[in-house]
Amino acid sequence: MSKCNVIAIANQKGGVGKTTTTFNLGVALAKQGKKVLLIDTDPQGDLTTCMGWYDTKELTTLATLIENYISNKEMNVKDSILHHKENVDLIPSDLGLSAQEIPLLNTMRREEVLKNCINEIKSNYDYILIDCMPSLGILTINALACSDSVIIPVQAHYLSAKDTAHLLEIVSQVQNQINKDLKVGGILLTLVDNRTKLAREVDDNIKNNYGKIVKYYDTQIPNAVKVAESTTSGESIFSYDKNSKVASAYLDFAKEVLRDVKERNKNGTTKSYVR
Repeated sequence: MSKCNVIAIANQKGGVGKTTTTFNLGVALAKQGKKVLLIDTDPQGDLTTCMGWYDTKELTTLATLIENYISNKEMNVKDSILHHKENVDLIPSDLGLSAQEIPLLNTMRREEVLKNCINEIKSNYDYILIDCMPSLGILTINALACSDSVIIPVQAHYLSAKDTAHLLEIVSQVQNQINKDLKVGGILLTLVDNRTKLAREVDDNIKNNYGKIVKYYDTQIPNAVKVAESTTSGESIFSYDKNSKVASAYLDFAKEVLRDVKERNKNGTTKSYVR
């Protein structure tokens, strides 16, 4: 049985730091000695681009894997895996993935396609992080269906925080109907500027509304221009500005995730969202 932990990074709202969190959490886990695979499930391919692959024409992307699976064609998932210089691997994405959404809807056991695509490689990794697209469609459901837990990045902004309840409802449905082992890893507050009153109000709002039913990570990711700069250079924040507050925060966050997984594996339980 694989000991790999699969974590979906999900929020139906864009611009909350999903891709940045996936990349930097992955590198932070690798720095802790873990073997890490990242999967880009967004047709816009932002994670793929952020990691330095700008031209996907010659790549075997997730779209190809899903297309081959649906068509019962022979596929070797290892052919799609790219190796990043910061010791994390990637299954890339491109716009072709959007063309697979309708075929997915007409596929038998459609929610398990991604799970079946990655089953053969799970034993090669300690962690697989899935960067979900900013919607709650079939691709995101596939990500949740094959995950052990979901991390929800929430921007320190009212409109971002209020959408969290809807995502938790979807997670609950996936738990009840598709993946009973799915847990809510927790809510991660991102793009935080503690100098503003709004950031503090959103922090308090999330704690008051969800803190009793969902873990609220101690770590908060500060807002910084350096993060945006790093993604345009194909580097994580650790390579681009290793002494920054953001790098320190992501390293602390990785340690929190490792502690939670260790505790879950030890006890067989973790706090999960209940409607």
